[in-house]
Amino acid sequence: MALGYNVHANGIRQHLIRYAGPEGAPELLVIPGITSPAITWGFVAERLAERFDVHVLDVRGRGLSETGDLDYTLDALADDAIALARQMNNPVVMGHSMGARIAIRANARDAAPFAGYILVDPPMSGPMRRAYPSKWPWYGDSIVMAAQGCSAEDMRAYCPTWTEEQLALRAEWLHTCHWGAIRTAFDGFHTDDIHQDIPKIGKPARLVIAGGATVVDADDQAEVAELNPKIEQRIVPGAGHMIPWDDLEGFLAAVLDFTA
Repeated sequence: MALGYNVHANGIRQHLIRYAGPEGAPELLVIPGITSPAITWGFVAERLAERFDVHVLDVRGRGLSETGDLDYTLDALADDAIALARQMNNPVVMGHSMGARIAIRANARDAAPFAGYILVDPPMSGPMRRAYPSKWPWYGDSIVMAAQGCSAEDMRAYCPTWTEEQLALRAEWLHTCHWGAIRTAFDGFHTDDIHQDIPKIGKPARLVIAGGATVVDADDQAEVAELNPKIEQRIVPGAGHMIPWDDLEGFLAAVLDFTA
């Protein structure tokens, strides 16, 4: 059963949705990607709750968390994760895309509250590196459309492989993504250097890679292995960047056996 709740952490109201796991299960803090409110991860969280006590975050400026004139930089988002983890019971943090970059930076700023890290297809772009594969209009134009009111069919032009239910959720919730928050995060994909933080990960960590995308390519995989050989790597063959949307069972196989 899903239960939404609010907490005050790092100076703002943070909204999460909990999917309770088995008694005594380790806590899992899920940090979604750039335009994914927590509710859109429900179909994944329900399955993750077979092993973990799952808490999915509405990253600030998205969903039901505080929004408006806030700091949306990577450091601020990392400090949110740290503050939330301090209120939890030493959770594993699972970050997808932007969420994985948040987890990497949070570890560099304060690793103490976390048990380990599942890093799902983080953008490997950054200063003097290749650009993030997705272009800004895909985000900006769809947010403007959603803010005006749109249907699942309207959203299909942006997410042609998604199911009707997934499209309907995105059409319903994308308007909650603050345009400035998304722009700051997108720009940060190209200006924030997460590679300097990767060697600082000392706790158990797994990099989960979309085999059908180029967000983490073969050169990136080799570089991560060189920067931090302790980070385990798993590939979900054929899956696009939104791995659970393309291959839920393959995604679960790549993450459910993680231990910290």
